Amino acid sequence: MEKNSKIYIAGHSGLVGSALIRELKKDGYTNIISKTHTELDLTSQLSVAKFFQEEKPEYVFLAAAKVGGIVANNSYPASFIAENLMMETNIIDSAYKNNTKKLLFLGSSCIYPRIALQPIKEEYLLTGELEPTNKAYAIAKIAGIVMCQSYAKEYGMNAISVMPTNLYGENDNFDLESSHVLPAMIRKFDDAVKNNINEVNLWGSGSPKREFLHVDDLASACIFLMNNYSSPEIINIGTGEDLSILELANTIKDIVGYKGSIVWDSSKPDGTPRKLLDISKLKALGWSPKINLNDGIKRTYEWYKENINK
Repeated sequence: MEKNSKIYIAGHSGLVGSALIRELKKDGYTNIISKTHTELDLTSQLSVAKFFQEEKPEYVFLAAAKVGGIVANNSYPASFIAENLMMETNIIDSAYKNNTKKLLFLGSSCIYPRIALQPIKEEYLLTGELEPTNKAYAIAKIAGIVMCQSYAKEYGMNAISVMPTNLYGENDNFDLESSHVLPAMIRKFDDAVKNNINEVNLWGSGSPKREFLHVDDLASACIFLMNNYSSPEIINIGTGEDLSILELANTIKDIVGYKGSIVWDSSKPDGTPRKLLDISKLKALGWSPKINLNDGIKRTYEWYKENINK
């Protein structure tokens, strides 16, 4: 990408999209296009086609998606599969038809089998059963990957697919009904401090292990890959380190300053037992994460207090 290349961020207001805009501006890119949902409904084939015909973006970061944690995924599978399939189909097809130079599709680590060898290598895709609680979302993301690969194979389109691990950071979703585990914990512990609550209830057993990547590191990796990677084969983005949900809870509890106790509701689902990505492919290209988990959570909590908690 040139500094003045026309770059479209689909999903610019979300966690990933907003981080991509911050990182692109920091790196000196000046011609960034974004559209609100009111301006452009990405589930509308006609609207997306018209947008691409008029704007002709040279590079596309497909970060738009309907996302959520275990509660939302389990409760609204129809919305998760339908909306994600519509958005990615419309954008990938229109990008190809309007001669976009390169498209980067954001997948998800939930595409991998529920029970997989750890750390998870890219070639483990489609080798086993998916996690039932987010199967609809995972299948939509797998469809996006296969679409990118198919357009590359049949039409020669330059489309790459990246698989980020669990993300968190500034501009995250802290709604307890639809958020992921890390921001949900920040919200729960902060609410407990404010309201002098002695016990915080958390889902599951605390035993599953998860890897967490700050969204600014993800944005850095995506821009790096847009400039340095052109294979249709998927590539993982993560930290290469994980911790148990119990350890995560205690870390967030300390950062927030909560002094009460944690009660684990083992009647609730744990989700996948472990999900650590193998990032050796990405590291071999010359990229590594820079933000450690403790610092990243502190930054996220500060943002939460300034932007949500006020």
